[in-house]
Amino acid sequence: MNHHPKLLKLTGSITLFSAAFLVATLLAAYGRMPASSHAATVAAQAAGPSGYHLLKTIPVPGDTFWDYLKFDHSTRRLFISHGTHAVVLDVDSGKVVGDIGGMKGIHGIVLAPEFNRGFITDGEAAQVVIFDLKTLQTIGSAPADPDADGVVYDPASKRVFTMNGDSKTSTVIDAATGKVVGKIDLGGGPEFPVADGQGHVYANIESTSEIVEIDSNTMKITHRWPLAPAQSPSGLAMDAKNRILFAGCHNKMMAIVNADTGKVIATPAIGQGVDATRFDPGTGYAFSSNGDGTLTVIHEDSATQFSVVENVPTERGARTMALDPITHEVFLVTATVERIPNPPPHTRPFKMVPNTFHVLVYGR
Repeated sequence: MNHHPKLLKLTGSITLFSAAFLVATLLAAYGRMPASSHAATVAAQAAGPSGYHLLKTIPVPGDTFWDYLKFDHSTRRLFISHGTHAVVLDVDSGKVVGDIGGMKGIHGIVLAPEFNRGFITDGEAAQVVIFDLKTLQTIGSAPADPDADGVVYDPASKRVFTMNGDSKTSTVIDAATGKVVGKIDLGGGPEFPVADGQGHVYANIESTSEIVEIDSNTMKITHRWPLAPAQSPSGLAMDAKNRILFAGCHNKMMAIVNADTGKVIATPAIGQGVDATRFDPGTGYAFSSNGDGTLTVIHEDSATQFSVVENVPTERGARTMALDPITHEVFLVTATVERIPNPPPHTRPFKMVPNTFHVLVYGR
């Protein structure tokens, strides 16, 4: 969405702050260094306390910008939002096995395996595109409000909830029928949601620095919790067993929140420019992928104690992430960019260097 310097969003306008941040964090670090040089640099570094290090780099065709990632561990496929289309990558073979196109500017991807359906938010077209998980072909669409961005599938209600950033709403879609069944006024610009599987959806409200709890059956907001001192939440993850939320925030904090009371338990430091967070119940690690070229790893020592393990070096711009909870691999994407001299008004002051988009696979 457009309220913070989110890397490589596809909405048409960019704030001056966004442009400044993007240029500072990308151009200063990259210059015109080839992407392969970045990968070689990271690979040469020894694994730190978390054990996470670069396993491999996978080139991905296409020179359009990107956003969220979704991993399907049952097929070992990584779904990558990539401009006007979603790339489906087999992470073991490194081959592109599908391409879902025909969209204007996509952001989030979620899967509903019980209905053999996937859902993609096309924020530019104010719609959600529905595709078949087996054939990877588009089978329908549903209207959403403008700037449909983050999205989650809630297995308890069997509904898809979109986070419509500029519209400050959530569109609710029945996953079985693909029909819109409701809309929720969120009272602020949302970013990313998670579902606990028990009838609750939680969403970061970036513009007000809050988390809201939504009853997924009644489609009503049941709680609204401030995240202070953390500000401008972006990524959101959950430890469903211990009822803990992990909100990556743009003032370089992760707000760790009790999902039942809304109490902020801790605010450990993370890297600059977070966009995604994930939690791995198998290792107890919470991750923050940051545009400054770091992956912050935080360990859940107990339900009330958390410790920063390390900031794993990645690459500048690698700020969206997916996690395989079985192998514990972390997937990031980025590319090399360069400045555009004297860009036209209201356009991005940078462009991707052709043939540099790639996936980074980290593991232990």
